[in-house]
Order: sequence, then structure tokens, then C-alpha cells
Amino acid sequence: MINAIATRFRQLLAGRKTPIGRYDRKNKTRRSLALYTCIGLIGGILALLLMTSPGLAQKPQLQQPLLVATRVIPPFVLPNKGELSGFSIDLWRNIANQIGVESKFIEYSSVPELLSAIKDNKANLGISAISITAERQENFDFSLPIFAGGLQIMVRNSETNDNAFPNIFQLFFSASLLQVIGVALVLIVVAAHIIWLSERNHKDGMIPKSYFPGIFKACWWSAATLATQADEMPKGVLGRLVGIIWMFIGVLFAAYFTASATTSLTVQQLQGDIRSIDDLPGKVVATTAGSTAATYMREHKISVLEVNKIDQAYNALQTKKADAVVFDAPVLLFYAANEGKGKVQIVGSILREESYGIILPNNSPYRKPINQALLNLKENGTYQSLYDKWFDAEKS
Repeated sequence: MINAIATRFRQLLAGRKTPIGRYDRKNKTRRSLALYTCIGLIGGILALLLMTSPGLAQKPQLQQPLLVATRVIPPFVLPNKGELSGFSIDLWRNIANQIGVESKFIEYSSVPELLSAIKDNKANLGISAISITAERQENFDFSLPIFAGGLQIMVRNSETNDNAFPNIFQLFFSASLLQVIGVALVLIVVAAHIIWLSERNHKDGMIPKSYFPGIFKACWWSAATLATQADEMPKGVLGRLVGIIWMFIGVLFAAYFTASATTSLTVQQLQGDIRSIDDLPGKVVATTAGSTAATYMREHKISVLEVNKIDQAYNALQTKKADAVVFDAPVLLFYAANEGKGKVQIVGSILREESYGIILPNNSPYRKPINQALLNLKENGTYQSLYDKWFDAEKS
């Protein structure tokens, strides 16, 4: 364009040097007017480009309304009389006000459907309780974290479990009881040898002189005394002294065993037979299909019952089709404090910490303004107000 203008300018100057041009004042005036007009137009266009280009580069033109994919997952997204509410919904509405856009929610039933909608450009972004993972980061962009959570275990309330006999059966094979039995066997063998050595040479001793079967008789006496059921006492002085000490040990052992068994049964009654991730192998665990919880269960070789909606996982737990539910901790806590109150309980600690974010297509122009708005909401206290509204324990 600049070269064309320069060529035209040289042509006009050359025209002024022609013989006719020197004497044709009318043509000279026209050419001068055309020249100044071209220069003025070019200058105006360049000035306009310089003024508008930086603004366009800094702030992209946002499409309106934005299509926001979501899914019902209390307390992040809840249906409320034909409209949506919840922590994620309220947070997005505040973000939309910050960046000055209108939006429309589109509901999907599962995480895979939501991700597919964003990947196929059926939605501009997604917000709910969407975990930020390395695998998802390869195909999508995420905003700054909007919530810090993690996976946790939920089981049926102990009052709804009819498993007294399985608990007692399990007690006999528990690690704590096996440890007590091991200690008792060592003590029985040690005491039996002391009694055999002290009684074998006594003429009226209760233990035969030979090692076999004398040691078996000594072990029987040692075990019976430890259980406070001895029917015979040693005859020698050393044997009687050992017997008295052993009877006191037997009383202490019986009290310790009773306390351990009672504690184990109480814990099982309160928590059932699932208390941590180590208790899940061999159990059926319900969670939603395509979730990070399902991936986590498969990685740990745990049988997974995958359902489309978390409500179906709750139902599977209540109908005993599943032994536990593993899902996002805040979602399970909200259910246990509301609809599932008295029916379920949360056990164990957080299995794996996770952060939730707003998911967008790769290279989305909305990521930067969304992050800026999210930071503003955290700085001005709006985010904390929304958090207290939906996750305050007393209000929930």
C-alpha cells in the first residue's frame, strides 16, 4: 500500500514537470487537491489503526451469551424450583458480573458428557465440581482453583447394619487379637518350662520327669492358670512361687484381653468393617462413571460399581448393592448432614487431595478474564461469603 502511494506521488510530481502541466493551472490545482486528500486519508487510517489495535489485543470481544456446561452435584449445583443454585452456580454468576457477560446454563448428567460438550464446542466452559487432573490438563484449560477438596469414604450407619456375628467373627482374625494371642503363647511356653524344671524332680510333683509328655502337662497348666482356671498347684517352693506370680499375670492378661476385645467391637459397631482405604479391597464401592474417584479405585484394584449420577450411588449403598461410596468429600459431607443424616457416616481421612476448577477449551480467550474476576472475588470477600453460605457446618 505504501509503495502504491509513493508511485502515485511520483507520478503526480512528474505530471507537474510536463510542459502542459506547467501552464495548465487547472490540472495543477486538481492534482494538488488529490494529493493532499490521499495523504489525509492515509494518515487518518493509520491513526485509527494505532488507537484501536492495542485495545483489541488486550481485551478480546467476548461472545454473549456464554454457554456454561454444568451438572447437578449438591452442594455445588442443586435444582431449585426449575432453576439452578449452589456454590458453583453462585460463584459463576458473580464472575459473569465481573467480566460483564451474560450466560446460559446447560445441564449434563455426567462428567464425560460435560467434557465432551466442551471439547465439541457445544459449550464455552464448564463449572460444577470438576477436578483438575494432569490427564484433563492435556486436552483442556482450567481456571485457577475454585475449591480445595478430596476423596473420602462413606458407609452405612452402624445402626442400619445387621452384622453382629460377622463382627465377632472378624474380631478373632483382627491384627490386635492375633498380637495378643502371640504374646500369650510366648508367656505360656516360658512359664511351662520354668514349672517343668522346678517340678520334674519333686516326688509329689504334678509334672512328669521326662520332657515328653512333661512339657505338655506344663503347657496345659500354664495356659489354664493364665485363663484363671487352674485345677492344680505346684508342690515345690519355686513352683508355688512361680504359680502365684503366674496367677497375677493371668488376672492382668484376662483384663487386658477383655478391654481389647471390647474396644475392637465398639469401634466396629461405630464404624463397621470399613475404616480406611485398606479395608476396601474385596468390597464393592460405588461412585460416578468417569470421575477421579473411579480412576482412583481402579488404580488400587478395588471393585467399582460405576453409576451415572451420585444419587444412584447413594441408593446402591442404602440397598446394600454397594458396601461403600467413594466420592468428593464436600459432596459426601453435605449428603450425610442433610438427606442422609442418620443413615450414613463418613469414615477415614481424605484419600487424595484434589482441587476443582472451571474447565475451558484449550487457548480459550475467557481464561484470563475469568481468573482476574476470581482473584477479585477472593480479595473483596465475596468468595468467602459464598463459601460460608454453602459449607458452614452449622448452617448446613
